[in-house]
This record gives sequence, structure tokens and C-alpha cells, in this order.
Amino acid sequence: MFLDGLDEIDQKIVTMLIQNARASYSELGENAGISRVAARSRVQALEEKGIIEEYTTVINPQKISGAVSCYFEIETEPDTLSSVIERLNENEIVTQIYRVTGKSKIHVHAVASSSDEMENLMTSVIDKLPGVISCSTNIILSRIKDIKGLRL
Repeated sequence: MFLDGLDEIDQKIVTMLIQNARASYSELGENAGISRVAARSRVQALEEKGIIEEYTTVINPQKISGAVSCYFEIETEPDTLSSVIERLNENEIVTQIYRVTGKSKIHVHAVASSSDEMENLMTSVIDKLPGVISCSTNIILSRIKDIKGLRL
């Protein structure tokens, strides 16, 4: 399992935070059988080690009127890959960039406020990327399953 590198107490804390990142130190301590102060110290240590990266609010763009989500599979010439990633990384509509195996070199997720904004991303950014061999675009129609973070 993914949590095997942690002791039993840290496993309980991480499991609980995955289920509810807003759990208090008191709740975490009670669940793990330690004090609130010890739970706080454990969480801080997990953060310092980079095991816990962040706490965030996840927004479902499909619940916002007009929002459009797309995935792009982009294949580039090897010598332009880093500049393509850099340009995409600078764009606020692009929400995720993954380096992947296979024919496509990168997998990109973007969320735009409208179809017009997504089309503008495609025509003024994606279409003008250097060294692109191919690009396929998929519009997300509905979210069926979306697991955040670590699966236990």
C-alpha cells in the first residue's frame, strides 16, 4: 500500500486528512490515539517532509455556468518539449501538465470560462507552440469519477 512507509500513527493521520482535510488537531489526535499537540507535531513533520503538499478547495468547473474543460494530448519534437511545457505552464487556463509515455509527450488539462476562451487558448497558444507534431483535444462532457490525492 502507498502508506507503508509511514508508521501506524502517521497512517491514521494521513488517512483521516484524505477523508477530511479540515479535521482539527484534536480530531486527528483522538483518531490516532495521541494528544492534540502530538497530532499537530506529526502533521507539521509530514508537511516538512513533503508528504503533505497542500490543503486546497476543489472547484467543479462543470457546476459553473459556461465553464469548459478540455484535455490535450500533445506530441512535440524532442528539442522543443521544454519550451512547449514552459509556454503552457505560463498560461492561467492550463490547470495541469503531465509528462507521459507513449506517442504523446505531454497531457494537458485546461479549464476556460467559456467556449470562446477555450477556442482562444487553442488558436493563440496551442496552435502556435513550436515543434508540435500532433495535438488531439477532448472536451470533458461530465465528471463521472474523480479521485483527489492518494487512493487508499
